[in-house]
Amino acid sequence: MNNKIQKSLLAGVIGTAIMTVVMMIAPMMGMPKMSPPEMLAGMLGMPLFIGWVMHFMVGIMFAFVYTYLASNRLKIKNVWLKGAVFGFIVFVFAQIMMALMPMPKIEDSVMLLMLGSLIGHLIFGVAVAKTVDGAHSQTNLA
Repeated sequence: MNNKIQKSLLAGVIGTAIMTVVMMIAPMMGMPKMSPPEMLAGMLGMPLFIGWVMHFMVGIMFAFVYTYLASNRLKIKNVWLKGAVFGFIVFVFAQIMMALMPMPKIEDSVMLLMLGSLIGHLIFGVAVAKTVDGAHSQTNLA
């Protein structure tokens, strides 16, 4: 299998797993509960397992987008910053998609939910960038 494909698959799984763990512990830090797999399963009327599969498939898809489109087009040398910028782009895309889908009434603070989502997506982007580009990128902050 192609090395880029392997890195993309691994990056998607790692990034999604780390983002999911952060979202699961967020309520312990005062943030509202955020569960993309539950949200996906609920919107589609499917079992939770399908929500989990879809959540990881979306993460893997975005890792492929990073590998094949964003990595070379984002002219940022620092892999941490490049990942954060990519994570922000994914966050914006996720917000647009959520606005287009029928959503149940949100009882928690919308701003806190958005902040939590932003943090999760920034972490996702950094994890993907480090997995795909980390071995050969600069790590200085300049």
